[in-house]
Amino acid sequence: MSYETLQVSLEAHVAVIRLNRPDKANAMNLAMWHEIRTAFEWADSTPEVRAVVLEGEGKLFTSGIDLQMMMGLAASIRNDCDGRTRENLRRTILDLQDCLSSLERCRKPVLAAIHGACIGGGIDLVTCADMRYCSADAWFSVKEIDIGMTADVGTLQRLPRLIGEGMARELAYTARTVDAAEAREIRLVNRVFESPEALAAGVREIAAGIAAKSPLAMRGTKEMISYARDHSVADGLNYIATWNAAMLMSNDLQAAMMANMSKQIPTFDD
Repeated sequence: MSYETLQVSLEAHVAVIRLNRPDKANAMNLAMWHEIRTAFEWADSTPEVRAVVLEGEGKLFTSGIDLQMMMGLAASIRNDCDGRTRENLRRTILDLQDCLSSLERCRKPVLAAIHGACIGGGIDLVTCADMRYCSADAWFSVKEIDIGMTADVGTLQRLPRLIGEGMARELAYTARTVDAAEAREIRLVNRVFESPEALAAGVREIAAGIAAKSPLAMRGTKEMISYARDHSVADGLNYIATWNAAMLMSNDLQAAMMANMSKQIPTFDD
């Protein structure tokens, strides 16, 4: 597929989805929102894809939502009936939420590699990823409060689960900048790399390691962790029992056990 706002590639079972509006600071215009969903639906449905790296082209990861898109929103939802205008706005917000939730729906692990700035809608985006990594020059800001709005596409729902409610409230209330060291300290990112080049290489190495594991087991592991986040322990235990009753007795299990016994590296079908 061809994309207007992204670069998408696949090599050795690792897909790379790169935000590609460097001349606009990778600002997320409407085309990018929709193409993100399309790209992650492709990654989900393509058997050869076993892990996904999300990154940005140019000097920074993303400056967040495109303000021109925001300014044009009123015209796109306008109706002579005030109630219908407001319904249109609600449906637009839900659609934008769904674009980012495509990262969570993707059955393959998603690794966000963040360099430079990650602002506003960028936080909404990366909190949907399975893991986040950044370079030492990275910085983060939940910026919505500074433009007079309440963040509405995922940050306020996902960020507290990653860094705790108190810290999430501080960042959302103040819009202050968080540098790479603090992002690691508050567990927003898993690891900090010394440069964007080291970040790209390091995240690809992690993704390659994930891609070498059983794809069936990896998809199940992502499903279980995501499910456990929003359900009780008892619900999670019940679900994994049902899941493994269906998925455990697989060719992957046999291949992994035989390889371990013979001290070899297992190979798996997609």
